[in-house]
Amino acid sequence: MDKIRNYITDALQELHHVRWPTRHQAVRLSGIVVGFVAASTAVFGAVDFGLSQAVTLLLSLT
Repeated sequence: MDKIRNYITDALQELHHVRWPTRHQAVRLSGIVVGFVAASTAVFGAVDFGLSQAVTLLLSLT
């Protein structure tokens, strides 16, 4: 039981040393992440659509 208590108190002490981002930084970085995810989704969607069209074309030839 003492080990668990020590672990929790040490973890809480370490959280006080963390340098948390400001609200402006958090909003800016969240926007970057959302933009990157949207761009990645568009690219993967386009590749998926192109490959599915290619497979459909190849299957219609036989």
